[in-house]
Amino acid sequence: MTLSLCMIVRDEEATLRRCLASVSGVVDEIIIVDTGSSDRTVSVARACGATVHRFTWCDDFAAARNESLKYAHGDWILVLDADEVLVPESVPALQQAMQPEATIAITLLREELGTNHPKAQLSRLFRRHPAIIFTRPYHELIDDSITALLEQEPHWQVMALPGIAIQHTGYQATAIAQRQKVDRARTIMERYLTAHPDDAYICSKLGALYTDLGDPMQGLALLQRGLDTAIEAPVLYELHYHLGSLYGQLQASAQAALHYQKAIEQPLHQHLKLGAYNNWGNLLKDQGELMKAKTLYETTVMIDPSFAVGYYNLGLTLKAMGQLKDAIAHYNRAIQLQPTYAEAHQNLGVALLKAGSVAESLESFQEAIALYEQQGSPEGASLRHSLQQMRLLRKE
Repeated sequence: MTLSLCMIVRDEEATLRRCLASVSGVVDEIIIVDTGSSDRTVSVARACGATVHRFTWCDDFAAARNESLKYAHGDWILVLDADEVLVPESVPALQQAMQPEATIAITLLREELGTNHPKAQLSRLFRRHPAIIFTRPYHELIDDSITALLEQEPHWQVMALPGIAIQHTGYQATAIAQRQKVDRARTIMERYLTAHPDDAYICSKLGALYTDLGDPMQGLALLQRGLDTAIEAPVLYELHYHLGSLYGQLQASAQAALHYQKAIEQPLHQHLKLGAYNNWGNLLKDQGELMKAKTLYETTVMIDPSFAVGYYNLGLTLKAMGQLKDAIAHYNRAIQLQPTYAEAHQNLGVALLKAGSVAESLESFQEAIALYEQQGSPEGASLRHSLQQMRLLRKE
């Protein structure tokens, strides 16, 4: 049973080596299609043992992905992006999942680092089969071709790997790179939507993008349009999740809560619903419904005991309820899971100060300031000024 890694890249020298190191000893060949790099991406790829092919960019990610599939020789295909890594602990389960002869594809859980939408389920591992191709020019996927193949050859099965298999750091890109990515996404998806106006998947993706760009009314119209035609649970989840977030921004709390509830009701793996549970908890916390918020946050850490944001939000809620000892314990748990969590250090300092532990609180505040400054956040200077005003820190 051989495995080919197929990737498309462009100007990825900063992250590519780490990605390829994560599959060392796991894949039998590395196929990379470069879509126009101007940095050292190609030389890094070749130094890591990859075979590199050139592809003229045509504003179509599916076309580039399918180009990479042409060069693969393995029995199975694994697809990664340069800002992703394969989680080592997932490898034994991944290799075992490829063994059954009837398995055609395996969906993998991806952890989204640096975002409150922490898990995604993606079809990234599949047999090399002529009928399996990527479709859609942006947010490309093989799911449409898998569905068509199962209709023709129903003996195939699709499996899902339960644990985290991929970690993604793409949301931590620089502001300039992120802006370029957003502009490209908008252009490609708008062009596709013109030709496919009732595509619920694209309505969800583009509607969310419009909302992020500060155009909530256009985002709302597209998300509502998507609900008119969506039938698949993952798409329905995303539509309701994004509508919950949008209505929350519009201060329409009842409608936001309704959509978060509908998102959670979708028949999906619980890990995929962490974002809805967490955001609904935030909505309730801001409304002062602390017990209900606490229950939702407790659900997030029950689903995923490594979810640092859930422990942090529990700390905020418990502090608001006057339960300082428990709040401190949950802040510490969040920090244990994510040591660079500046907000958790800061709020731990607040709770410790309220509890009368002044020396410990100052240690937490100073750690928060240092982390904020390392991360380039103005919150560090703001916190330092506040502490100086309170005469807890000397003015420099």
